Order: sequence, then C-alpha cells, then structure tokens
Amino acid sequence: MTIDFNKDPKGLVPVVIQNNNTLQVLMVGYMNEAAFLKTQKEQRVTFFSRSKNRLWTKGEESGNYLTVKDILIDCDNDTLLIKTTPSGPTCHTGATSCFKEETPKGFIYELEATINQRIDDNDKGSYTNQLYRRGINKVAQKVGEEAVELVIEAKDNDATLFKNEAADLMYHYLILLKAKGFGMNDIEKTLMDRIK
Repeated sequence: MTIDFNKDPKGLVPVVIQNNNTLQVLMVGYMNEAAFLKTQKEQRVTFFSRSKNRLWTKGEESGNYLTVKDILIDCDNDTLLIKTTPSGPTCHTGATSCFKEETPKGFIYELEATINQRIDDNDKGSYTNQLYRRGINKVAQKVGEEAVELVIEAKDNDATLFKNEAADLMYHYLILLKAKGFGMNDIEKTLMDRIK
C-alpha cells in the first residue's frame, strides 16, 4: 500500500472511518505518515489532529477506541477507508456516528458478530453457545420450529407477535449459518450472483 502524502502541503490524507460490522460511516479524520504508521503498528486508529497539531489516538481520553479490521486505499492513493470495531460511541457528543445517523441498518452484522463471539469464546452461560454445542441437528431443528411459528403468526393480524417470531427465526438462522461455517456475507454474495 503506497499512500501519497505529498498531494497535500501538510502531508495529510483524509480518512473515512466505517464500522466493520454495520458498514455505517462513523467519522472522517486526517492522517499524516506518522499517524498511519502508528495505526498500522497498534491496530488502533490514530489521526493527526489539526486543532491539537499532534498525533491523536481516537479514544485516548474516552476509552472509545477504534480497533482496525481493514485498511483500504482509494484509486488515487490519497484517501483511506478504515474499517473498524468501535469500543463505544465514536462521536464526542455520545452519538454512534459523527454524522448523527442512528440507524438499525447493518445491525444484523452486529448481532452476527455477537453470536460468533459467544460461540468462539465458548461462553458457558450463553443460550447461543449452549444451542450451538448441542450440534447441527438441534440447531437446524430450532430453525425449523421458529419458521413454523412465524408461518402461524403470519396467518393472524398481530404485528408484534409476527415481528417477534421473525426476529427469533433470524437469530436462530444466524446460529445455523455459523454451525455450517458460513456468514451473512456468503449469503449476500449468493444473492448478488443471482442478479448478474
């Protein structure tokens, strides 16, 4: 990765910060080469603060760090997109995003990450982990039960019950994907391939 820090007289490049799970844009900052190298080394986002005129690691005061998951560079080599896992609100106002966008879009990926963590950490107190440890047959059976309950609720007019059953089905479906070694990205790709 070759970043062109020379296009800007101050040696800065813009950096878009995105939540790795939800894909929500969280903030925009600037990096010089030193900030970029520190970010790479520590795997926590560090900016060059134009107002403080120094390197500034996001979360150094609040504890709301941005853990790096991936770093991408644009086609002109002068702008970065950093996908992160935030450890709290990104904006200093306490909002999730500096763009004041509070949205459930992408939440399924947050839920998937939580499910995966509970299974990967073998969380003994977690229903998710307990069901997963019972094996693929029990997970698949639970998905079938939830699908039937959703169909039953679909025939009635209680929107709350219908939405709750749909949520239960989605939750158990994500556990089934994990049990089969897949994730939502794999299913999205399959659906995208059908459109081509």
